[in-house]
Amino acid sequence: MEILVTLLTILAAAQGIRALEVPQNVRDFYERVKVGRCEGSDKLKGGYSDRSGQNEKAPIFLHGPNTFADTDIDCDGDLSDPGDGRCGSSEDTQGQTVFVDQVRKLSKNKIKDLNANIHPYVVFGNDREDGGPTFNPQKYGVKPLSVMAVVCGEKLIYGIWADTNGDDGPPVVGEASISLATACYGTEAINGNSGHDESDVLYVAFTGEDALPGPRTKWDAKDFKEFEDSIEEVGNRLIERLK
Repeated sequence: MEILVTLLTILAAAQGIRALEVPQNVRDFYERVKVGRCEGSDKLKGGYSDRSGQNEKAPIFLHGPNTFADTDIDCDGDLSDPGDGRCGSSEDTQGQTVFVDQVRKLSKNKIKDLNANIHPYVVFGNDREDGGPTFNPQKYGVKPLSVMAVVCGEKLIYGIWADTNGDDGPPVVGEASISLATACYGTEAINGNSGHDESDVLYVAFTGEDALPGPRTKWDAKDFKEFEDSIEEVGNRLIERLK
């Protein structure tokens, strides 16, 4: 296992991908909450086909029966830079994220929207007008563009909450920008129409103003690593809540 992890680290470095080691408290949290179900006051919303479990600082995470969520691919946002072209196979790309106005405000207009090829973001929450189940993380204290933690493929990735699921398909969860998914599973496994099918990915949102990216955030980063490095300090502080 140690050899495999080392090899993955080398490959990630060669591809310019940032991969953080999963701290022990996060591993313990992953194993503890994976078993069983969210029930009672811990269950915030149900009714989704693929895979949310409050004191004020409690994390909110996606959870199914003895499982977590998969990773579908999102390529929404600023499409002016197509990256390496892998988003070209996406069949439902939208030209903006749901929090585009907040992106411009928080970035002080350094960017017009997030770029899925650069910015690691999570699609979290469900907005529907067809009578299907909805979930609004803001109702529970999660701020738009706040830092989230994703545990995937034996790695810890920091991203931001930047989009929600609409009603253009069945009510589902488990979706992230192509840059985040690539950091998890590599370029060969991920493209605009191909993600990670196993429901073993833990997505964790954090409540409160202190979960927002700080003044050092490189909104105009040129690549994934530059942006994730700039939110790492906030992410490291937030994961201390996972106990």
